[in-house]
Amino acid sequence: MADLASEFVGIKSPNPFWLASAPPTDKLINVVRAFEAGWGGVVWKTLGEDPNIVNVNGPRYGAVYSSDRTLIGLNNIELITDRPLQTNLDEIKIVKRDWPDRAMVVSLMVPCEEKNWRDIVKKVEDTGADGIELNFGCPHGMSERGMGAAVGQVPEYIEMVARWCKENTKMPVIVKLTPNITDIRFPARAANQGGADAVSLINTVSSIVSVNLDTMSPEPSIDGWGSHGGYCGPAVKPIALNMVAEIARDPETSQLPISGIGGVTTWRDAAEFLSLGAGNVQVCTAAMTYGFKIIDELTSGLSNWMDEAGYATVADVVGKATPNIKDWQNLNLNYITKAKINQDLCVECGRCHVVCEDTSHQAITSMLDGKRHFEVINEECVGCNLCVCVCPVDNCITMEEMTTGVDPRTGLDVSKQYANWTTHPNNPGRVAE
Repeated sequence: MADLASEFVGIKSPNPFWLASAPPTDKLINVVRAFEAGWGGVVWKTLGEDPNIVNVNGPRYGAVYSSDRTLIGLNNIELITDRPLQTNLDEIKIVKRDWPDRAMVVSLMVPCEEKNWRDIVKKVEDTGADGIELNFGCPHGMSERGMGAAVGQVPEYIEMVARWCKENTKMPVIVKLTPNITDIRFPARAANQGGADAVSLINTVSSIVSVNLDTMSPEPSIDGWGSHGGYCGPAVKPIALNMVAEIARDPETSQLPISGIGGVTTWRDAAEFLSLGAGNVQVCTAAMTYGFKIIDELTSGLSNWMDEAGYATVADVVGKATPNIKDWQNLNLNYITKAKINQDLCVECGRCHVVCEDTSHQAITSMLDGKRHFEVINEECVGCNLCVCVCPVDNCITMEEMTTGVDPRTGLDVSKQYANWTTHPNNPGRVAE
């Protein structure tokens, strides 16, 4: 059996699945239920020092669904915890005492004054917690008060606060980054320069998910009014994977541990984050959609895949895919694929033909000898993969590498192109690797 035991910045947990800072980690009863279900750790919902935090009493969530009503995105307008600070601290201490083998990290957000950070990290340290996560990502409510994403969008502030916290605690300091920024590498570098032990990302994406066209109010609607919120769930996973990979392959932050967040719903999602450089993953929307028992599917799935793939430990997976990411200009433009339709699986819906005919390269027939038939015209196919993306039947259309024959773009023999990559007119000066 693969060993799922995880160690992240010195924090040990029985598996790499932590619950992210969010409603599921807001109080003792939730966290205990999570640990009983088998979660490896939690990041306690963000604590602050303001005793007057008041959340809305109406809808806090807006949803985006697929055509079969699967929840693919969740927008929230909830603030940090509205429970008393001392109540949270007392509960954190109890849970850590009763569950010493689980990771207990506490999310924090206070105004950008050194005294505020110094005071709150000392209080958290007294609970016996394993580490702190600095919430520089929340894009709504708190950002308007000069906290959350308002800090995360200014690298100088990130570096400054990270340094304050490192100087005032022995606990590992994890900086949670906002995706609401042009280049994620700059805040990550700032966290690294400030001495942070790790970064976690992504926090939610600033968004309005829908508008009620009867009331003309953005949703979720509070008394006929709406506001931007934070978007999360499976729909943000591609954004999160890219940002994790950007940090993992940046020479200035490549050694900085990463906790991956953003749409982790299945074991495969987790494996993808790990392969791109994340040391563990944090989950929120999946737990809020399916409940805490989803951990069983996450751990068993990851363990089974690791066994089949030959990975003994989680650390063996971390960063495996990172070296295979290149800037576009370094891709091999002489690599050629063509689409191939499996006629035994084809249901003759015609979607591949329609999209190729209307929006691509007119490379799929619709008729043969007067009968409905879909076939790829190799001479016209540029290997764009659109037909694979729209086909409703899994593996009916596949992309196959072309190693013999003539490339219609250049008129050159494919095998010769592989022998010398400088032949492609769009890639002069490229040399074989």
